[in-house]
Amino acid sequence: MSVSAPLWTPTPERARQSQMYAFLSRVAAKYGIPAEWEALRAWSVRDRGAFWAELLDFVEVAPATPASAPYTGTGMLGTRWFPGMTLNYARHLLRFDDDADALLFEGETGLRVRLSRRQLRAEVARCAAALAAAGVRTGDRVAGFLPNVPETVIAMLGAASHGAIWSSCSPDFGVRGVLDRFGQIEPTVLVVTDGYTYGGKPFETLTRVREMLPQLPSVRQVVVVPYLAACTGAPPPALDGLRNGVLWRDFLGPVDAVAPPLPFTEVPFDHPLFILYSSGTTGVPKCIVHGHGGTLLQHMKELMLHTDLRAGERLFYFTTCGWMMWNWLVSGLGAGAALVLYEGNPGHPTLDRLWALAEQTRMHVFGTSAKYLAACEKADLHPGRDHDLAALRCVCSTGSPLSSELFRWTYDRVKRDLQLASICGGTDIISCFILGNPLLPVYAGEIQCRGLGMDVQAWDEHGRPVTGTKGELVCCAPFPSQPVCFWNDPDGRKYRAAYFEHYPGREVWRHGDFIEITDTGGIVVYGRSDATLNPGGVRIGTAEIYRVVEGLPEIVDSLVVGRDTPDQDVEVCLFVVLRPGVTLDAALEKRIRDAIAAGATKRHVPRHIRAVRAIPYTISGKKVELAVRRVLHGQDVPNKDALSNPDVLEEYRGIV
Repeated sequence: MSVSAPLWTPTPERARQSQMYAFLSRVAAKYGIPAEWEALRAWSVRDRGAFWAELLDFVEVAPATPASAPYTGTGMLGTRWFPGMTLNYARHLLRFDDDADALLFEGETGLRVRLSRRQLRAEVARCAAALAAAGVRTGDRVAGFLPNVPETVIAMLGAASHGAIWSSCSPDFGVRGVLDRFGQIEPTVLVVTDGYTYGGKPFETLTRVREMLPQLPSVRQVVVVPYLAACTGAPPPALDGLRNGVLWRDFLGPVDAVAPPLPFTEVPFDHPLFILYSSGTTGVPKCIVHGHGGTLLQHMKELMLHTDLRAGERLFYFTTCGWMMWNWLVSGLGAGAALVLYEGNPGHPTLDRLWALAEQTRMHVFGTSAKYLAACEKADLHPGRDHDLAALRCVCSTGSPLSSELFRWTYDRVKRDLQLASICGGTDIISCFILGNPLLPVYAGEIQCRGLGMDVQAWDEHGRPVTGTKGELVCCAPFPSQPVCFWNDPDGRKYRAAYFEHYPGREVWRHGDFIEITDTGGIVVYGRSDATLNPGGVRIGTAEIYRVVEGLPEIVDSLVVGRDTPDQDVEVCLFVVLRPGVTLDAALEKRIRDAIAAGATKRHVPRHIRAVRAIPYTISGKKVELAVRRVLHGQDVPNKDALSNPDVLEEYRGIV
């Protein structure tokens, strides 16, 4: 990829004031490395024990019991981090006890809640006491079928304070989708909502809860958060048919009562904290277990160093509770930041709703998806002109690769002096492999850097590291936020198969993304490598086509997949959602093909182009290429409840 001028470069003063610079200076003085970014990154990989120990101290994670060493064992499957250490994730997040803001919530209907750190701590104490009274103990699972509301944060921290394991699903999941997840982990307490609103429409959820409960015999008590009632002004819902059902406030007890003590169960570094799930679009979801220490340390690194999040700032990410970005967002409490929570449609009643929220809350870090930024660009929004974004200093984007055009749009229309941090990692590691950096410039289409302590490389098809060309994203050394295990995988076979068997005899993590490490040290992401197209044996990343196609004014959205041919080749199939009033005629097809040939290569030009009414997405907002590929080959798609719009798949059957 050719190097162009950066879109943004931090001023020397801004760089020197960053927490990344403070950490760099500390390490340079102590370990004798050059005081420059690349030297720090190389040292963090080369001397990983010293790096993670220094980070633990720098971000002020204070364990109850210190470790005997930074790690023991060898290899990505044999390393154990901080043996002997005990700590508690919730204790670190709740270590502030004052009147500064902790949670600023807004629902799409206008419902608002504000909690100080002291109030949040008191609410968590009540919840923890109630969970203990319900019989929750260390290692038990507490599950949430909840929207992104303050009660979700409180319930998670209450569970974590006991060393119980938290797992959540967004309330727009169907019954099968929830059972495929919670049915595997057998929760003892289920916290649910009576419903939610989206796009101004109410959606009731207790009917689904009643349907799933007979298949969740482990649940001893159901706690109902009456969020829909609060949005609509309706009375609290009836609790009939809900096992030991209780309303949230009755569960916690009187709000005016003195909060009980909040003891924390100190647990080993790798004690399970969260269970997250793979998408489930190609089989039953994998239950991915993440630990207290690895999650906390990795998140503090990413938030405090790579994002430069500081105490008193306001952090926002548009997310549901079924996506790892919710977990990442909540960890911002550990940096002393206030969390801005939004629940509902980001485009309701108008597409600039989130930018208005940024103005209203004086947001410092605005987290969103490439899909939302693309929608803003298509709608010709001008957030920086129409809203006061003086406090905003960082925009994070994830979910799919951010195109060069959207990088430029963000600097043109949002703010010139802004760190635009495209980030990439995933549920598998509950964090990032590649992300932003307050010391470095931003180049169009590139993620700024590889994360500290993450030995990320791009490997060609022969397993050789490459730069300046496309390859598989691999991580070649262990890191603390690797999954503790997969649930119900006692011999680790599923875990090894998921990440470590692509390169036989070489114990490296193969993540499944197609990337290029550029001459600047940045990274370009070309999409999922398991969805990579191979027409004529040439590997093509799907993001290369999206960058071109979605830049055309007639195209609202698109999806590209490969379909196998009888002669053992692959033909490229492109599906487009058109602007209202636009028709896919021969002239538009030619413009699309010409644009792809000019903006990518002739190899990328699709054999088939079809107009569709919608593109299928997962509930966390990712395009579902593999599911459409299955449909094109006449195969069934399992676990459609993982999709936000599964009904659209039928449109693709027999379309080419």
